[in-house]
This record gives sequence, structure tokens and C-alpha cells, in this order.
Amino acid sequence: MSSDHVRFTERPAAGPEPATGGPDTGGPATGSAEAPFLELLARGAPVAAYEQPVLLARAEGRPAEWIDALERARLLALRVRAELEGRRRREAELSALFETAHDLAGLRDLDSVLQAIVQRARSLLGTDVAYLTLNDPDRGDTYMRVTEGSVSARFQQLRLGMGEGLGGLVAQTARPYVTDDYFKDNRFQHTGAIDAGVRDEGLVAILGVPLMLGPHVIGVLFAADRRARIFEREQIALLSSFAALAAAAIDSANLLAETRSALADLERANEIIRDRSAVIERASEVHDRLAELVLRGGGVHDVAAAVSEVLDGTVDFTETAAAPAGALEASRAEGHAVRHGQDWIAAVAAGGELLGALVLRGHPDLDPVDQRTLERAAMVTSLLMLARRSAAEAEQRVRGELLDDLLDARARDPRLLRERAARLHADLDATHVVLAARLDAPAADAEQEAAARRRLWSAASHLAATQQGLAAARDGGTVLLLPLPQGDSATDLARRIARHLGTAVNEAVTVGASAPLEHLTARPDTVTAAYEEARRCLEALRLLGRTGDGAAAQDFGFLGLLLAGDRDIAGFVDRTIGEVIAYDERRGTDLIRTLEAYFASGMSPARTKDELHVHVNTVAQRLERVGRLLGEDWQTPARALEIQLALRLHRLSAPALRG
Repeated sequence: MSSDHVRFTERPAAGPEPATGGPDTGGPATGSAEAPFLELLARGAPVAAYEQPVLLARAEGRPAEWIDALERARLLALRVRAELEGRRRREAELSALFETAHDLAGLRDLDSVLQAIVQRARSLLGTDVAYLTLNDPDRGDTYMRVTEGSVSARFQQLRLGMGEGLGGLVAQTARPYVTDDYFKDNRFQHTGAIDAGVRDEGLVAILGVPLMLGPHVIGVLFAADRRARIFEREQIALLSSFAALAAAAIDSANLLAETRSALADLERANEIIRDRSAVIERASEVHDRLAELVLRGGGVHDVAAAVSEVLDGTVDFTETAAAPAGALEASRAEGHAVRHGQDWIAAVAAGGELLGALVLRGHPDLDPVDQRTLERAAMVTSLLMLARRSAAEAEQRVRGELLDDLLDARARDPRLLRERAARLHADLDATHVVLAARLDAPAADAEQEAAARRRLWSAASHLAATQQGLAAARDGGTVLLLPLPQGDSATDLARRIARHLGTAVNEAVTVGASAPLEHLTARPDTVTAAYEEARRCLEALRLLGRTGDGAAAQDFGFLGLLLAGDRDIAGFVDRTIGEVIAYDERRGTDLIRTLEAYFASGMSPARTKDELHVHVNTVAQRLERVGRLLGEDWQTPARALEIQLALRLHRLSAPALRG
């Protein structure tokens, strides 16, 4: 016997049951007949379990009156059970509606609310799938907004034309519609796309109810099963309630969005008013600041700092060569600041000549009034630069006169030279290099050539002033006397000056450098010789096709002997094989003689050992030592030629040195 069978106390077979019921009992007393059914109700047993007490009584041969009483009690219990089930279901539905309404009242995310509505509708109706579609006024169709229980990607991405499918019928009539077999129902318009999506999902029975905002249908809420099913009136009413909540949620979200948009518009308007006021105040402030700077003789970087503070950004003055060429030219041509990426560029120009740019960095959304402020700052900067240029040109003439005197050896008094140099912040007692610079691009006419030379002289003079040197125009080019930075060579300085001047004048500039000079005040005549050496180096660069480059005499190896004015033979020998000579002097070895024999023997170790009368391993060891002293490339053709010349000069100069 199953667990749903109910045992009850047997009564004596003789005699009828005592009548304990009232007028409504309709026969024998039913009090004890109802007991097993009350127990079943209390346990929440399934419907099938209510047959067991009747079947058991018949099997035991109970009287007909007792069985009739059990039947009446069973029917009554089933009615009570159905009523309880209905109340529980309505309670669950009301609870779900209440929770959904609560979610709607605290609406923060429309997607979450709609998803909750679809989930609860599916759960309470016990369907396989629930989904919600919304109308798209812009595209004139309907699209799938939320699904629950769907497994088909095609179904989830469906878009329906207006009036198509079951949803179209619901939208047209603004009334619920139900079909127990979708594909056999011809009361709505079937389409290939919709049918394919429904078939992919495997849906059969579908219930759709409209989402209404006033008299307008804005979408449809669906519940569907993958088997034939009859939807009851209570289920249709429940889904309609959920649809009403969904419509209310959408309406609330739209109203909330409109409210937020209106508030945002008001906030933007207030911000614009505040910004306008702040901009006007900033414009007035920057005008006063710039006027003050001009009156007290401020510089370019003072202007940039003042504008940076007023515009609440970073403003830098940039040289013409370092500024973005396209933006700089556009600003010069238009007379306005122009945007370049995240920055703003305002050209600093005078009489069509570009002097540089003011760059406002990291401020892409510049107010028009602030843009005008940046443009005025650029104008003030150009005026300051012109004033400074006039003063600088006067200083450049003085610097040029001092260098001319050094080149022409007019003033030989060291004290006077030092005093004149000190007034120009130059230190003639430091190590200097003389550099000869010349433009290499051919000019179209004499006027253009003269203009190019003036630009070169101006750039060289500016460079000399910033590096505490001297500059002068001479022999169709420019000559500079610059201090040699510690750790630099004359070659490094020449190449750096060639690049700098070439960038400044936007043409190729070739620079030749002398050897470093010391104690100029004591020997001012050395400047003239150094200038001649630099000029010869410059001509050698041009003859070798190295225009736009910089070099010193030492860069040409033994050719430097021909270029150097003082024929520095000892310097060449020391630079080339000095390490080997010093090693022999320290260790008492004979590496120089080994090198001479090695080159005399055609660079053959076997013939070298015969020349020196030593073992070939000894030759190899000595040559290995030479390689460590001179570098691994000492046997390359170029190096070998210089080393052989240095050996010959060393041999020739040895008697004189000894004497």
C-alpha cells in the first residue's frame, strides 16, 4: 500500500453508524469519514491520493452508506484543496506583482526591471519561454528586447515588421491573443523570418498581451510553451498585469531620462553662464598681467608663465623648428591660434617672419575668449622678441668686433682682451674651438644669397651669445669661437653646430673645426691660424661631398696633416700609435720595431719572424698585444695606412727628438 493510503479505525459490523450529522449530512454521520481527507489536506497530498480512502473501504467491504459518506467527504476535500491551491497561486501572483511594483518604484536600471518581469511571468505561468518585444519608431519595426528560457540565437535577435506574426495581431487589436498551435493558426500573418525563429526555438503554444501607454501599443509580452497548451483566463489576466507593469516601467524610465536630460541642459546652461563670467574675468586679468610684463621688461617665458596661470594650463614658448610645421603655418596665415591634436598653437610672427610659437598643451576644448587671450599673448611675445632682438643685434655687433680683432690680431693686450670678453660673459682663458660655417644650397639670385647669409649670421650670433662665445661674418660665411664643453671633442662640437645652424636657417650648413685652443689671451695670434685650419677642413668636407656635416682636422687621419695649419706631426703620431710607444717605454718591449717589420714583410708573420730572428709564436703574441692597444680594426686598410705613416714619421722624428 502506498504512502498516500490512509488507515482508520474499523467500526463494528453490526448495526448502522450512529447519526451524528445535522440536516446537511444527507445520510449517515460523516465526521469520521472526513478525517482521512483532513489529514491529506494537511499534508498537501496530490489529487490521486484522495481516491485511496474510498478504494480501501470498498476493498474491505464497508457498507454502502459509509462509502457514500467517504465519496461526499472526498469531493468536499478536493473542493477545499482546489480553493487552497487557487489562493496560494493568487497569493504568489500578488506577491510577484507586488515585488515587480516595488522594483518599478525604485527603478534604477530598466533592463533589470524588464528582465525580472519576464522571469516572474515565466515562473508563475509555468511556461518554457517568456519574452518581451518593443516597437522601434525610428526603424518602423519591432525588436526582441528581453527573453527568458530562450535557447535560439536567431529567435533572440528577431526583428518583426509592423503587423507581422502573432505580435502584430496583438498590436493591431490592442488585445491579448493566444494560439495553442502556432504553425496551424492562420489568423495572423506568417513570415519566413519569424517562422524560422519560432521553429528554431521549438515553440508551439503562445500567449501574447499588449504593452499599453495610454491608447498606444508600445510592445508585446509573450509566454510560450514547446508543446500544445490551453492558457486559462486567469493566466491571461496575470500576464496582462505584468504587461501593464512593464509598460509603466518603460514609461517611468522614459520620464526619468527626459527629466535627467532637462536637468543636464539646465546644468549646462548654468555652467556656460559661470564659464562666461570666469572667462571674462580671466581675459581682464591676463590683459593686466601682460601690460605689466611689457612695462617692467619681462621676457618670453614670463609671458608663457602668466598665460599658463590664467588659462589654467601649460603654455610653452617653442622655437620655430620645434613647433608642428603645418599648425604653425596655418596659425601664421590665419592670424589665429589653431588646434593641433590635444594642443593649441599660436604663431609668434613679425612682418611675415616666424619667430616661434606659444603652445597651450593638453587643453583641447579651448573657449573662444581664451583662444583670443592666447593670440594676444603671442602678439605680446613677438613685440618682446623684436625688442630683445634689437638689443641682441647690438650685442652681436660688439661680439663680432671682438672676434674680428682676434682674427686680425689688432688687440694684443691680454688684459684688454679679458675685459672686453668679460663684458660679453665670455671666458677667453677656457679651451675654445674656432669653427668656420657656410651655407651650401645654391641661391637663385644675389639678393636671396645675401638674405641666407644674414640668417646664418643671425643664428650663429644667437648661438654664440647663448654659449658664451663669439661670432662674426667673414669670407662669405660665419666664423665662431666657442668654448669646448668638457668631455666633447672638436668633432662633436662641429657636428652639433652644423645640425643646429642647419635647423635654424632650414638649409644645409657645413662646419669645419680647428683643433682645441688654450690661453687665447696670451696667444691671440693662434685664432687666425686656427681659423685657416677650420676653413681648410670646411673645404675638404665640401670636396668630399659631405655638405651639411661637421668635422675637425683630426677626423681625416693623415690627411689632417695636410689640413692642419701647424702640421701637428707629433699629435698625429700620438693619436695613431701613441699607446704602443708608451707601452714600449713602460715595459722595455719592442712592439714598434715589430710593427715596422710586420708591415715591411707584407703583413706576413712568417717573414716577420725571420726579419726579427724570433719564433713565430713570439711574433703572434706581440701582434696580439698591439691589437689590444690599438683596437681590433688596426689591420684594416685605412688604419694600416695611417699606422704605417705614423711609424715612418716616428722613425724620422726620433733623431730630432733625441737631439
